[in-house]
Amino acid sequence: MKAVRFSRFGGPEVLEIVDLPDPHPGPGQVRIAVHAAGVNPSDWKKRRGMMDQELPQTLGSEAAGVVDELGPGVTDVAVGDRVFGLSDAGAAQAQLAVLAHYAPVPPSLDLPGAAALPVAVETAVRALDQLGVGSGGTLLVNGASGGVGSSAVQFAVARGARVIGTASPANQDYVRSLGAEPVTYGEGLVDRVRALAPDGVDLALDAAGSGILPELIDLTGGAEHVLTVADFAGAQQYGVRFSTGESGRALHVLAELGDLVESGRFSLPVARTLPLTEVAEAQRESEEGHVRGKLVLLVN
Repeated sequence: MKAVRFSRFGGPEVLEIVDLPDPHPGPGQVRIAVHAAGVNPSDWKKRRGMMDQELPQTLGSEAAGVVDELGPGVTDVAVGDRVFGLSDAGAAQAQLAVLAHYAPVPPSLDLPGAAALPVAVETAVRALDQLGVGSGGTLLVNGASGGVGSSAVQFAVARGARVIGTASPANQDYVRSLGAEPVTYGEGLVDRVRALAPDGVDLALDAAGSGILPELIDLTGGAEHVLTVADFAGAQQYGVRFSTGESGRALHVLAELGDLVESGRFSLPVARTLPLTEVAEAQRESEEGHVRGKLVLLVN
């Protein structure tokens, strides 16, 4: 099968489309013929050597497609079903992918739309769970127009929280449409947030990693009220929690998502689709950090 891989760290030019052996599912897993695979910031961070150090590496944590092989014990889906989910092997940007965690594609979604969901929604819900976001409080989301940020806004609103979201001027209306009160990021952010919430905010989620943790600590009254999914170094420097899946992933959201999508309570736009052969361009766009929604690679 064809798959994305790199054998040295560096810029997008190190990415290759190579031939690899076909994978096969283990117990409880399914293999899909991949139609679409999501692009995430972790892809370019891995490529730059900021995460895993082994070489070579494949890429892709999420995909959607049609089941073509069942692992032992799988009874909840059948060959030919449309599913989306997560690849623990990190090899979903390929013609075939094994999904360890999966769910049926919501009927109203196409496969690119479904491929955009798993990483963003799992990360967002895990972060909200770890922060303890519930009804009645005020949450500030930094990076509210991105994949994780916009997902977090919608889930927090569904939980009954008041949400303030930072975004560029061009994305203010989009953030407002999700149910948040938008503010522009940059110098003067603290004053702009306090104009909306004079007593500050209860909790803050950094989904953008833009060096804003000191301001979030100021606004919430302490580092213990802040969580980041995008700034590991800043988390260490300022004593802020950095969310990882090591303490438990919010995988339950995959099965719950269908009802939310079909009822119109959740959506995540696909910003752009590109063929698998243009994975380098997709990573360039992702690294620039101004994508509204998700970038998705089309495979089959």
